[in-house]
Amino acid sequence: AGTQLSDDLKKKNGEITKLDYPQFTKDTFPGVTHMDIFSGLFGDVSDDSMFTGRQFDPSSAPGRKWLETLASRAAAAGTKVQHISNNAPTNLADSDAAARKAGVEIGKKWLDAAVILGARSVRMNSPQALGPSIRPNAIVDPETRYPKNNEIVPLLHNAIESYKEMADYGGDRGVRVTIENHWGLAADPINIRIILDTVNHPFCEASPDFCNWEHELMLFNGLKALAPYSHTNVHAKYWDRWGERNDVQRSVRIMLAGGFKGTFALEYEAGPLNGIEGAKYLYKEVLAALSAPAPVI
Repeated sequence: AGTQLSDDLKKKNGEITKLDYPQFTKDTFPGVTHMDIFSGLFGDVSDDSMFTGRQFDPSSAPGRKWLETLASRAAAAGTKVQHISNNAPTNLADSDAAARKAGVEIGKKWLDAAVILGARSVRMNSPQALGPSIRPNAIVDPETRYPKNNEIVPLLHNAIESYKEMADYGGDRGVRVTIENHWGLAADPINIRIILDTVNHPFCEASPDFCNWEHELMLFNGLKALAPYSHTNVHAKYWDRWGERNDVQRSVRIMLAGGFKGTFALEYEAGPLNGIEGAKYLYKEVLAALSAPAPVI
């Protein structure tokens, strides 16, 4: 998964841009040909015409040209973009219809970008996409005296409408729309399943992250909940916030047991290794699990 190099790695490997990433991937990780790239690093920051505010605009003429250059660089290196980890769309669950529709339109622009790059899927949830970044709490309903969350249900209904529209658009272009366990409503795998079950579209699925969970009891149970909904891309992540609870091989085997046959994107969030060595460690862990898919616990 392509995010960015730390200052130490820049000193060691030199400064690279996203356009250099396909060849960097080929040279640094022999045998790896598929890339999951982060939308926040798209574009040439010296050219304001590619951006709307701080966000890369894939529909702008300079933006499209940049995407075409990235696609040609990937082809020349013998690599391909598998997935875009997209943080651009916001307000996908907003109660303001105009704001929600504006978020959907941004999502559609990124689906068009995926077509240019040949990507199979695009994540469509930023921390601000599905309501508050921190989920609201339930209260006691004054009529039934039973706990009820009055904020989440409207957010879910609005999100469902947004994902239906984006899935239809993506389906016409052969690009899947995905939801990652990634802040807000999407922090809860049951909310993701509700959205996916209700949208019920072959081009709308989950793209789980091994470590983006609220607490340790979700680490593997959350993954088991999402594995059957995942077909294209997952984040095989190590994150030191979980310490010894990190278990990449177990997580890979959970995905395999759930029927997953897509790509494991290597993402070393933070830990004792640098990003490159961490990704190489993840590569070995994923390969070990693929070579010996033991029963899942």
